[in-house]
Amino acid sequence: MPRAKRIDLPGIAHHVWVRGNDRRDIFFSDSDRYRFLECLGEARIRRQCEIHAFVLMTNHVHVLATPRSAGGLSKMMQDIGRKYVRHVNESHERTGGLYEGRFKSNAVETRSYFLTLMRYIELNPVRAHMVTHPAQFPWSSFGQNITGEPTGLVTPHPEYLALGVDAASRAANYYRRFEAGMDADELESIRQSLQQGSALGGDEFCRALESMVGRPVGFVPQGRPARTA
Repeated sequence: MPRAKRIDLPGIAHHVWVRGNDRRDIFFSDSDRYRFLECLGEARIRRQCEIHAFVLMTNHVHVLATPRSAGGLSKMMQDIGRKYVRHVNESHERTGGLYEGRFKSNAVETRSYFLTLMRYIELNPVRAHMVTHPAQFPWSSFGQNITGEPTGLVTPHPEYLALGVDAASRAANYYRRFEAGMDADELESIRQSLQQGSALGGDEFCRALESMVGRPVGFVPQGRPARTA
């Protein structure tokens, strides 16, 4: 049975996830992580994608991005894959694939889930017991987003900018969101939608996506929506 064509629409945020083959490491040194971020920076410009959040774990990567052209997300990830896998193979004298199949992604309803998904991504090292606070992990977007005025790889989304009228108030409100752990229902919704490649959002959002892509968009999270404030 052929795979459903992935949703890759301009102006809509997407959660992207790529994992190492057989759950093996995809980063073997800090220089690998630096190279991956270089590849990400180059590809986001070439393919017109805005990066809002990311985390480089040992054997997988999460990215929250908004493409500005149709198909831009897939092209960005393909660019990264070609360059980064070549770097790893040459640097570590290995051959063959690095990733577990193609990357996974799903469209995200920004009004209800965007800020929660940013927190989910940047809290990955804490859930993995690598650190006790996201500020202690250098390979994520937390260090940029916590400034209230992110630069470099990160482009602030309107939902992020709405956290405050200036950088100081945004920084304070963003930091406050990390004082408590994530709700179990929120975690389950995010994980299920990403695994299934289905939309993360409510009925109205999913119906709008279906009209754009001409097919069902899959799982709709049940229960109360994620909070944005």
